[in-house]
Formats: sequence, C-alpha cells, structure tokens
Amino acid sequence: MIIDSHVNLHAPQFDEDRDAVIDRARSAGVKLMVEISDKLSTFEATHALAMAHPDIWCTVGAHPHEAKDHLTLTAADLIGLSQRPRVVGIGECGLDFHYDLSPRDEQIAVFRTHVAASRETGLPLVVHTREADDVMGQILAEEQARGPFRFLMHCYTSGAELAEKAAEMGAWFSVSGIASFKAAHDVREVVRSMPPDRIIVETDCPYLAPVPHRGRRNEPAFIGHVLQTLADVRGWSLADTEVRTTDAFFNLFDRIPRPELT
Repeated sequence: MIIDSHVNLHAPQFDEDRDAVIDRARSAGVKLMVEISDKLSTFEATHALAMAHPDIWCTVGAHPHEAKDHLTLTAADLIGLSQRPRVVGIGECGLDFHYDLSPRDEQIAVFRTHVAASRETGLPLVVHTREADDVMGQILAEEQARGPFRFLMHCYTSGAELAEKAAEMGAWFSVSGIASFKAAHDVREVVRSMPPDRIIVETDCPYLAPVPHRGRRNEPAFIGHVLQTLADVRGWSLADTEVRTTDAFFNLFDRIPRPELT
C-alpha cells in the first residue's frame, strides 16, 4: 500500500485544482493520505477534506511558525477537537529555530501543550524540528519522563545525535523528497540508521517536491519517488519498502483501520 503520511491539501497552492490533485494521487496508487493541521484557523478546512474523502484522514495542531497566535491554546482545546471523526494525530507542532517566526519561548510553551494532548489522547504527535536539536532532545526527554507518548519526527533533516536520542525514546521517522536531493548526503546518512520498523514516507506537499520534480509544486502523486529513494538508501527492494512503511504507518496511526481488516 502506498501512503502519503503528510499532505497540506488545504494550502492555497491547491485552490485551483484540489480535486484534480486528489484524483492524480489515486491514479498513482496512493491509497491513504493524512492531511496535516498547521493552525487552528484552517482546521475546519483540514477536517472538511478528511470528512469528504474516505481515503483522507487528518490531524489537529499548530505549526511552530504559528505559535505566537496560539498562546491561549490549551491541551483541552486540542483534546476536544481530536474527538472529531477522522482525526488521527496531534500536530504538526514543534520547534523551528531557523526562521524564528514565533519567539522561541512561545514555541516551546505551545509545543508542550501539544505533547500534553498527545499523552492524554494516545494519539501520535507529529513533530517539526529545525535547527533546534539540543532543545528538542531535552524537551522530548523531559516530557517522556512525565508520561509516555508516541511521536513522529516528520520530514526528518536534523542531526544524527537527535535522531539517535529520539529513536531510543521510540520515535517514528518520516522521509520526504529532501532525501532525493543531490546535496542531501547527511540526510541520507541519518536515514540509513533509522529504526527499520519505524520509517514512513511523506511528500509534505505542496513543498519539497522530490527529484525528478524538484522545483515544481509537490503533490501526493509524487510519493512513489520518495518511496523509491528510501528503498535505494536502505538497500531494500521497492516491494519490501512498501510493506515496511505500510506496517510502520498503521502501527503509529492506529486510529486508522487497515483496509484489509475492514
């Protein structure tokens, strides 16, 4: 089964042809997509996509760029929204110290709110981290000590040390089109060391289109290129990679029933 674990189909880049993009994904063999919430002001659009399509599920949360606008967000708010049908995860949330579009202390506070919601609901946490390895590693360790929660290091491009720490805490990892970029040697090196039973794939569309589509608007139909890149990097067959990533996906997003069991 081909699954795109991270799409942003509510994004304005798809306003002109959203239905066609979804149709192309299906034609390319994509069986499931997870539509990601990046801020609560667009959550209704995100949730509506999941409600309208049997092969789309969604998350609820706020990206670290948006933390400054979510300072009053509570874990109870997230928990309440997570009870809606077809919501299967908390996030995208985390830390982004590259752009610093929200103050770092506010990013940290809002991230911890998401962790609390993930712990309470049992839903997986979709974690964004960029140029914040030390702080992210410290927060994950502190929060795990308060009580366990499952988490996904989405579109992982951070360092090997954080990857090792996160893996020891039971993290899943998702691989994106960045792994196919010619200069992404460090990313591929980390991918080689990820836990083989906890790797999934994503497009993060409309961003980060994989080779040979780099520079274009990304879309879920391109996820096969990411899957092939992962196979090449790990030395797995494409069929084996598909099985491994499918199993890992359903082990993480366990609110989604496996189609063969429904």
